Amino acid sequence: MNVAVDNPALEIHDLTISYNRRPVLWDVDLTIPEGAIVGVIGPNGAGKTTLIKAVMGLVPAGSGYVQIYGRPLDEVRERISYVPQRESVDWDFPASARDVVLMGRYGKLGLFRRPRRADRDKADECLHRVGIEHLGDRQISQLSGGQQQRVFLARALAQDADFYIMDEPFTGVDAATEAAIVEILRGMRARGRTILAVHHDLQSALDYFDWVVLLNMRLVASGPADKVFTAELLQKTYGGKLTLLSKVGNLLQKEEFPTRET
Repeated sequence: MNVAVDNPALEIHDLTISYNRRPVLWDVDLTIPEGAIVGVIGPNGAGKTTLIKAVMGLVPAGSGYVQIYGRPLDEVRERISYVPQRESVDWDFPASARDVVLMGRYGKLGLFRRPRRADRDKADECLHRVGIEHLGDRQISQLSGGQQQRVFLARALAQDADFYIMDEPFTGVDAATEAAIVEILRGMRARGRTILAVHHDLQSALDYFDWVVLLNMRLVASGPADKVFTAELLQKTYGGKLTLLSKVGNLLQKEEFPTRET
């Protein structure tokens, strides 16, 4: 099931990716709309991170292709911002929060150009937008997990991109940080930006996302959240990995869905 989109921000056609000849994604074909917050949801090992890495050109495709705003990645790379998993970053690297955010401006500086006052002001503005302007001089290794995630988000904002790709932006953060990130994403959407985020919390998915992609090596469904996030499609996505499958419908109605997959 893949709901058609007239003016897609992202198009993926017949995408297959294998690691050591073992398929991780198989024949994925989907489109997502511009100006939406999109959640990629599925069990562990479903290929969610591989999907967004394929969109970013970080893993080679065995077959198929990806287009963003109707063009190949290399033609629109400056319009894209990528926020990887926090756990994949060396947080012992000697840099301040402001230095990391300022890195988001480098793509706009050109070769051999140094950050200007305007770039530094933009970095401070983005720190303020994520609520940690008072931590600009703090070394990133001294920040909490939630604060580090806010630094990542501020760096992405500093890029002034049109399409934001985020790998589990809510993992390992406290409730206040999660709520703050959601409000920032909604503000980005209001300015016409598109956000594609890998997500694990089934309970919050309907509140956070306009559009949902259900994935388990193959595409199960892609469409408006209220149409796709159903008991039947979730069962197809998670199979025996979803706890108490026979009670999925009741859990959804009572908003008692497990907050993390097990």
